[in-house]
Parts: sequence; structure tokens; C-alpha cells
Amino acid sequence: MNKQRNRFVASLLIAVAAVLGGTASAATLNDIFAVAEQLNSQARQSQSKIDALTEERRQLLSEYKTVLKEIEGLRVYNRQLEKQISNQEGEISTLSQSIDDVTLIERQITPLMLRMIDGIEQFVRLDLPFLMSERSNRLETLREMMDRADVAVSEKLSQILRAYQIENEYGRTIAAYGDTINIGGTERKVDVLQMGRVALMYQTPDGAETGRYNPGTKQWEPVDDIYKTSVQNGIRMARQQLTYDMLTLPVVGPEAAQ
Repeated sequence: MNKQRNRFVASLLIAVAAVLGGTASAATLNDIFAVAEQLNSQARQSQSKIDALTEERRQLLSEYKTVLKEIEGLRVYNRQLEKQISNQEGEISTLSQSIDDVTLIERQITPLMLRMIDGIEQFVRLDLPFLMSERSNRLETLREMMDRADVAVSEKLSQILRAYQIENEYGRTIAAYGDTINIGGTERKVDVLQMGRVALMYQTPDGAETGRYNPGTKQWEPVDDIYKTSVQNGIRMARQQLTYDMLTLPVVGPEAAQ
């Protein structure tokens, strides 16, 4: 571009010189160079404007492409958000239905849990009277828990089922503990031996008297001294003071079906 401009200016100077060659008074050489410089200056200004416009166009094109990329990215992001919102709306609907179901189940299960506690209480009342303080306290705790609003229904049900499990385990365990029982109308401090639900024995701390609980009469009654050593050993086994071994204990036989 600059070479073409220089050739144009040179040609113009030659033409002007040819025209003015014979007329020295019309123009001087300085005037010719002044005109040429003015033309060059105007040409440079024009080229600067062209260059500036070209650079501006380039920048605008680059910004336009960048904006197009951002728009496409936003479109992809919006499509992803729409999917997430759709999934969340589905989850909200499912949760709402679950809450309704839980409320319905809670209304139905609360009476069931109360009946389960009544069942445990009745079972304890009809069972052999061992660990009565512990078992009564457990029942009282369950009933207090049912009145509490800060305990979840699931936790209430879990505790009730745990109480059933404990009662079931009593039938497979051996335990010994101190207690005060009524023997023939007299309150006596004794050591009680519980052999599952097979036998419930007692022995005074001095070993002078040994007895059992009779399910038929629902009374504590003495037994022959032949069971004294077995009951004493059983108490020591339960307290892990003696290795487990066979014991001879009085057991009530099964009753005939009515």
C-alpha cells in the first residue's frame, strides 16, 4: 500500500514538473514538494483511519465470537438446570406422598404399640416373678416414652421390640440376685436363682433354708435340703464364681391339656 502511494506521488510530481517546466514564475520547486508532502500526510491519515477501523472490526468480531460461546454455554447450563428442576419436582412429589403415608402409618401404629406394651405387662404378670423390679421399671419407661413428643415413632417401636427381645432372652439365661420375698406371710431377704423359665429358687444368705416358687399356688415354699447344694452351686454359677455344670432342681411337670 505504501509503495503504491509513493509511486503515485512520484508520478504526480513528474506531471506537475512537466507542466510547470517552462513557466518558472507559475510555481517553484518548493511549492511542488509542499504539495507532495501534503498529499503524503493526507494519505497517512487515511491509512491510519483504515488501520484503526480494521483493528476495531477485528476486536468486535472476536467479542462477537466470545459472546456466541457464552450463549451456547448458557443454553447447555439451562438445559441441565431444567433436568435438575424436573427431578427435584419429582422428588418433592414423592416426599410429599411419603409424609402423608408416614402420618397415616403413625396413626395406625400408635394403638398397636400401646397394645404391645399391654401384652408385655400381662405376660410379666402371668410369668414367674423374677427380676420384678427391673421388668416393672422397663414397662414404666415404655409407657412414659409413648407420651413423649420428642421421641420418633421408629425409636418407640424399636424400644418396645427390644423389651420383647429381653423377655424372650430370659428363657435362655441363668441369673442370681438378692431380693426380699414373702415366705409364709413373712418378708425374708434371700438370694434368688432364676434358671430360664424352668425353675425359680431361693436360698437364705446363711444357707439354712432353700425353696422355690410354685407356679401352681403362686407362692414361695421351702424344699428338701437335698436341693441345697445344687441351688448354692447354681447361684455361684450365675455369678461366675463356679464353672457351669449339671444341677438337680425341682421342676413342675407339664399339665394335661384341658
